Amino acid sequence: MTRYDFSPLYRSAIGFDRLAQFIDSTARDTSGYPPYNIELLSDDDYVISMAVAGFAENELDIEIRDNVLTISGKKENKGDRKYLYQGLSERSFKRSFQLTDYIVVKGAALENGLLNVQLQRIVPETLKPRKIAINSEDETKATITQSTTATNTVEEESIAS
Repeated sequence: MTRYDFSPLYRSAIGFDRLAQFIDSTARDTSGYPPYNIELLSDDDYVISMAVAGFAENELDIEIRDNVLTISGKKENKGDRKYLYQGLSERSFKRSFQLTDYIVVKGAALENGLLNVQLQRIVPETLKPRKIAINSEDETKATITQSTTATNTVEEESIAS
């Protein structure tokens, strides 16, 4: 397997450090265990479903740090079992997901061997697209005339007092 070193990007690319970190973390995570799905429920709602059969709630840990969602499972060694065939993997794991800006984790649930983590994108009102009304020249002149008349009236009332 070819391994790339992205450390030169950290030194020479100002402002692209998050991109380099994202590429680096993606390149490191190649195990494929446990399998997972990312489902789009609506434009702003997502669910990550991860197959964690055999893990109890106290053996799973979900953490968010620096826009990285990390789900890990620590499986305790339960004695000396002798398997004739072992098809179920009971190994510890750590899986990370890079979250973009404005993505928040709403909750998590463990049911039927699947860990479901609910995510939602909450974009601030100031960043949402908005329509700007286009006024004709007549409407613009009327607005300016109204504001000038209102200003003159206020000035006249101030002088009269």
